[in-house]
Amino acid sequence: MVWETSLNNYYSYIALERNLSKNSVESYMRDITQFKKYNYKTPPLEIKRKNILEYINHINDHNISARSQARILSSIRSFYNFLIFENLLANDPCEQIHTPKIGSTIPTTLTIQEVDDIITAIDLSKDHGERNRAIIECLYSCGLRVSELTSLKISNILFHEDIIQVTGKGNKQRIVPLSKSLKRYFKYYIEHVRAKQNINKNATDILFLNRRGNKISRVMIFNIVKNLSKKVLNNKNVSPHTFRHSFATHLVEGGADLRVVQEMLGHTNITTTEIYTHLNTDYLRQEIVNYHPRS
Repeated sequence: MVWETSLNNYYSYIALERNLSKNSVESYMRDITQFKKYNYKTPPLEIKRKNILEYINHINDHNISARSQARILSSIRSFYNFLIFENLLANDPCEQIHTPKIGSTIPTTLTIQEVDDIITAIDLSKDHGERNRAIIECLYSCGLRVSELTSLKISNILFHEDIIQVTGKGNKQRIVPLSKSLKRYFKYYIEHVRAKQNINKNATDILFLNRRGNKISRVMIFNIVKNLSKKVLNNKNVSPHTFRHSFATHLVEGGADLRVVQEMLGHTNITTTEIYTHLNTDYLRQEIVNYHPRS
């Protein structure tokens, strides 16, 4: 079997049978395509453990982070698990290849004041400013992932119930509350900005649009956040996901139950959410340093 055929079959499997999100499919295919380019002389069914180890050494030499290496190896494993599942291969070439160790990192978060400063810095004299304010407030008030934000539909917002229906990873559904301020920003944007746009027929229900009336892209969200944070913060590494981390951290600092935070974030496993208890410990420690007479 040649690479092209196996990749096409794998694409159909992860996109249609496993029903992975578009972003996950793109990530898997990008990783496997790069692996194929490196091993273009060797058909996929003839790849051995040594080929994979050579590739891992290759990307390591190019200063690819341990986290990215782990993701790439996971993609390669998934591809070969598929070939075994299809009875095209008997032995797994990924066997006994260890995943690079990833150091546990505490995510960057914003203070409440920093979030307020970023929102205040938005130029509301322009129509896209109203949209951007709703975007930032949504990221922070709801803790959405970027892919969840760009896919959000007007029909997902139940204004009369003050809730938002979110489709997360693996098409899992969850509900997050709609705050008063976000509700106000949504309504203004929908009624006074979005209503004036010429909307592409494929985006009639999509909430956030670009100037051409199409669904806003992930890259554009990243640029909006980057440009706003540059205005306000000094060299702080801020991404859309920083608002998600800040959302969770501020909930835990405020005393929210960890199970509630887990539900709000759409985490399958509560251990993923537990990192925010560590952040809360740091917060408490700093409060003691700041205010206790014997600190």
